[in-house]
Amino acid sequence: MGQADLLRDAPAPFPKRTATTVISPQDEFERVALPHSGSLLRVARRIAPDVATAEDLVQETLLRAWRNFGQFQTGTNARAWLFRILFNAFYAQGRKIRSAPILVSLQETSHEAERESRSDVSVLDATAVGRALEELSPEHRTVLLLAVVEGFTCREMAEILSLPIGTVMSRISRARQVLRNRLAPAASSGLQAHLTQCTEREAS
Repeated sequence: MGQADLLRDAPAPFPKRTATTVISPQDEFERVALPHSGSLLRVARRIAPDVATAEDLVQETLLRAWRNFGQFQTGTNARAWLFRILFNAFYAQGRKIRSAPILVSLQETSHEAERESRSDVSVLDATAVGRALEELSPEHRTVLLLAVVEGFTCREMAEILSLPIGTVMSRISRARQVLRNRLAPAASSGLQAHLTQCTEREAS
């Protein structure tokens, strides 16, 4: 039997196995959730009475998110999901969003690179805005915080706060009216434009 016959009769080689990367649930959670911890802390510091409580609130938020990560649908809005958990945890602690001074550092309006296009708000006088925010009820201040500082749409805020979108838009409208009355026209124009865009985008 020649060499050609031996090669012909030899069993076919096993197919090569391709290496597959198995991502653990913990690795996936860290990839999805942890990049938003800075935004969570930024908001928590404005609704909690002190820094330590805000940090505890974020830790509780991430713990709840990890426990319920199996319910998170890949490809959906992880950031809005986390903020909804944040506010649920906040309310569960028996605290209400109250008039702790929220001196919005409007130079922080962009929470991530894709939000930087909204930098027109950064020219506002933070002191004047802070005084105007104190005139708002906690509910109205919350939607303003989520809309301007964190860049959420009205629809996203409705999901985060478990409110009808009409209620969110109504609160934004009220916030706009108070700010219009309290802020100088030149200072309020950027902020008013941002809130108007939010309202018109969701109404269409």
